[in-house]
Amino acid sequence: MNAHDRDTGSNKAPSGASGTTSIVLTFEDNRLASELFGQFDQHLALIEQKFGVDARARGNTVSIRGGEGATSQARRALDYLYERLQAGASIEPSDVEGAIRVVQAADDQLTLPTLERRSKLSLAQIATRKKTIAARSQMQDAYIRAMDRSSLVFGVGPAGTGKTYLAVAHAAQRLERGEVERIVLSRPAVEAGERLGFLPGDMKEKIDPYLRPLYDALYDMIPGDKVERALTAGVIEIAPLAFMRGRTLSNAVVILDEAQNTTSIQMKMFLTRLGENASMVVTGDPSQVDLPRGMRSGLIEALKVLHGVEGVTTCRFREGDVVRHPLVARIVAAYEAGETPDGDRGDTEPS
Repeated sequence: MNAHDRDTGSNKAPSGASGTTSIVLTFEDNRLASELFGQFDQHLALIEQKFGVDARARGNTVSIRGGEGATSQARRALDYLYERLQAGASIEPSDVEGAIRVVQAADDQLTLPTLERRSKLSLAQIATRKKTIAARSQMQDAYIRAMDRSSLVFGVGPAGTGKTYLAVAHAAQRLERGEVERIVLSRPAVEAGERLGFLPGDMKEKIDPYLRPLYDALYDMIPGDKVERALTAGVIEIAPLAFMRGRTLSNAVVILDEAQNTTSIQMKMFLTRLGENASMVVTGDPSQVDLPRGMRSGLIEALKVLHGVEGVTTCRFREGDVVRHPLVARIVAAYEAGETPDGDRGDTEPS
């Protein structure tokens, strides 16, 4: 085969080990096989741990032994990762964990359109000049596809789920393809009770710390010299939300980050800036509102008001979608479990 020469045969184990299956996968490219298995076979160790199988590599082959369903899942994850390597991408442990996560979720929800049961895993990807980013969770897959087809996408959920990073990658891809003329990135300048007037420096020095996550994502997608030229030419614009008033944003991908810290008036103002051949992505975590107590979050209100409106898609990330260090997901879950009425701002999202 192109991707592998598989010597599978789905060899059934002897009758003494009922329900156990053994398969052997052979990969054509020894170098890619080595990258697939990982240094000291660390990627295979992850697959063993998560699927509960025994995986042993020798040269460019790997034998997998375990329950029939688990060995099938392991095969699909390895197939997908090997195809990514063939396409020129690199594989890190986080990519392996993402493939495992999506395979397991897809088998739990067989309606997921991007996976054929017992067959091939196919995840949405974003290709930029510097790298290709593949979805690492079921919701990331849905989020990437939503940004491709909807004019307004809300990506809401906890930190570490890739909401902002994928939105910037999507914008960079569309700019490089010539589908839009510019990227506009914005955040409300409200963090933990601070206000711009109390910070030292000129306006740029005041706002840059708030916008740093957007700069970081941009430099990860586009070569640094091109980012600098695009910023100078106005092809990429990064500005606080207050600077959006009175404008019409056309031929652009417009991203509003940390949207939970917008007021109702600010959110309505922002959403009505949408012009011809433009799309918007709004990201935020409704559980992390830094507005003064009693002030309603524009994000939470918008999720209610725009629920069911044609052309609007909402992607809700959960702690299981966290793609940073595994401890981050446990931290998010612990905080959610420990929330009390005293910490409730009185704003709730639609379920």
